Amino acid sequence: MAWPDMETDWSDILSEAESCYRNIIQEITAYQKVFLLCRNIPKTKAILPDIALNDIVFIETPYNDTWARDFGPLATKTAKNQINFLDFGFNGWGKKFEAGLDNAVNQMLWKKSILPNLKDASEFILEGGSVETDGQGTLLATSHCLLAPNRNQPMTLREIESFLSDKMGIDHFLWLDYGFLEGDDTDSHIDTLARFCNPETICYVAPPERGDRHFAELVKMEKQLQSFRSKSGEHYRLVPLPFADAVYDEEGNRLPATYANFLITNEQVLVPTYNTTKDKIALDIIKEIFDDRQIVGVDCTALIKQHGSLHCITMQIPDFN
Repeated sequence: MAWPDMETDWSDILSEAESCYRNIIQEITAYQKVFLLCRNIPKTKAILPDIALNDIVFIETPYNDTWARDFGPLATKTAKNQINFLDFGFNGWGKKFEAGLDNAVNQMLWKKSILPNLKDASEFILEGGSVETDGQGTLLATSHCLLAPNRNQPMTLREIESFLSDKMGIDHFLWLDYGFLEGDDTDSHIDTLARFCNPETICYVAPPERGDRHFAELVKMEKQLQSFRSKSGEHYRLVPLPFADAVYDEEGNRLPATYANFLITNEQVLVPTYNTTKDKIALDIIKEIFDDRQIVGVDCTALIKQHGSLHCITMQIPDFN
């Protein structure tokens, strides 16, 4: 994770953002460590709860913003169980925002011996939130994002498949051609729309009521998910998540609230909530899917004010010792 401060886009709502980050870090550190980027270690420590400090690895470094999911390293495991970290290029979601410092984070972690086995894949632009895998060679992504301008064009979808097969060991691709959330500026990251819960189960944002501008697109997405097959030819178990009640910013712009942006940790599933009537419904559904983990709702209304949510600000790191 990367701590929000006055040099990030959180500056206008900094205390609100800090509170949200603090809550998330306290939940995670109840069971496992957090690697936390920050610009000033003593100042950041003073803001965090004492109970969490022993389980945080503080890393002082510059960065542009705090969307660690998208610039953090992607991990793969070889047939011999070696963990490798892939350093893909990050260019601010298709050159929408400055990202040079973010793009340098993974190399910094490697040079400081925090991450081992870093493999350079920087010639290819790929955000962590744009890909979902089942851990067994299947990738779920949106074609809209991976084929979006200012990323890897003029590569075709098949050329992208070939590259990801080589770098990530992917041998089965599921491309969603539909699905979006108003207010999203990632070109439809998959982690806002549909997620692998296990190799047989995909949960997804269900279509809203007819008349909502998302209705037609999410109906098409749902039908396409129903057509997907696993490598063995089986249908997936599809679990619809409620379409979040509309949340707006102070200018009346709709924000991309989604329950699909949850985070799976060792003992818990942290689920973003937005202080609306759909929160409990989403938590109950996710509890049925992950009956081996605690389900914890975390108020993420601060996060969607910057057009992201819980999964977007975190990147899991596997045990590589």
